[in-house]
Amino acid sequence: MTDSIMAFVNYLRKEELTEDVDFLREATEFLCQQLIDAEAEEVIGAERYERTSDRQTYRNGTRERRLETRVGELDLKIPKLRKGSYLPSLLAPRKRSEEALLAVVQEAYIQGVSTRRMDEIAKALGLQGIDKSKVSRICKELDEMVREFRERPLQDKYPYIWLDAVVLNVRENHRVVKLSLGIAIGVDSQGERHILGFDLGAGESKAFWLDFLRSLKQRGLKETMLVISDAHSGLKAAIGQAFSGSAWQRCSVHFMRNVLAQVSHKDKKQVAEAIKLVFEQPDQRTSKAYLEHLAKLMQSRWSKVAQMLLEAEEDILAYKTFPKKHHRSIHSVNPLERINREIRRRTRVVGVFPNRESVFRLVGTLLMDMDEDWRGSRRYMAEKGIQKLLTPDPQEDTRQDFNLVNELLELEAQNVIYTT
Repeated sequence: MTDSIMAFVNYLRKEELTEDVDFLREATEFLCQQLIDAEAEEVIGAERYERTSDRQTYRNGTRERRLETRVGELDLKIPKLRKGSYLPSLLAPRKRSEEALLAVVQEAYIQGVSTRRMDEIAKALGLQGIDKSKVSRICKELDEMVREFRERPLQDKYPYIWLDAVVLNVRENHRVVKLSLGIAIGVDSQGERHILGFDLGAGESKAFWLDFLRSLKQRGLKETMLVISDAHSGLKAAIGQAFSGSAWQRCSVHFMRNVLAQVSHKDKKQVAEAIKLVFEQPDQRTSKAYLEHLAKLMQSRWSKVAQMLLEAEEDILAYKTFPKKHHRSIHSVNPLERINREIRRRTRVVGVFPNRESVFRLVGTLLMDMDEDWRGSRRYMAEKGIQKLLTPDPQEDTRQDFNLVNELLELEAQNVIYTT
């Protein structure tokens, strides 16, 4: 130990005693390394190349270890032993400090703080700062948790599934490209919501969506009664192929936006109010009757809208064949909109993701938190209603007999739609 102290004194004599931070870091690094080597000699029972009866084992090289301190990051060499293991007592508190720093960095990353701003966070903790590459290395510990979440087994029955995508900027092959993050959520047989899965690819591509949906089925999903999504051609084709036998509901909100894009600004309110009456009807039969009547009234003035209504009749009213208590949730992809807004808020500060792995890390952790929050809240849909949906009574007929002629005449009398 005396030799180590003398070596440290000689080291100080060779250096200029200035206020240079690099000098303080190097001096601290040298002292820590000497303490580690001295402690290792006690564990081994002998100094380097010393022959003694007290020797317990031999050195077997070193491993690199970094230590965060107030004067900077120290690069230390930890001796490896041929028999047993050795961890310097100097580094024992480091585990706790590392865990605290890791928790802060991970939480900041999840909350959407850009990696460039992590340096300021580190300085606030009394450290010299953390560069971008170091933050990325720290956050990679999240990758394993996200991977397990993405690959976890699913239940076999999810009566309702919602699909949508968020466009993100990702750097690939030294250029920035726009990729779609496809997300699927579902309601299980107990009426609880779940994040079923997510993947990154070309959002308009049938191949991407088909691979994504097949991955859900490979993880255990077998039975789905209704799939709700927008009407992108690739997504629609993939749903028809992957979920053959399931009904498809076109998002009524997106459909309304597409329709209103075909009329002038002064007519938007009038057309929107008329179309809303279609969705407000108590069952599919009356909704179809209203839709067809509105299409006839609109033919002379808004022929494009009339054509769109007739073409989308089956798709936008598919949800009407399911329990009325569920209509508010299954007529559109609105249950996914809140998730999409939160993802956009968290990813906006990042701007351009350096790679796909960083997207999965950030968004995956966010979706894991949401899924856990759903577990702690009340059921999204009543379990009794879901069970009744899965095992319907064949003798029960919930349709009501409405006087469609009188209803349609009343609609015209209220001048909801003007034919001139």
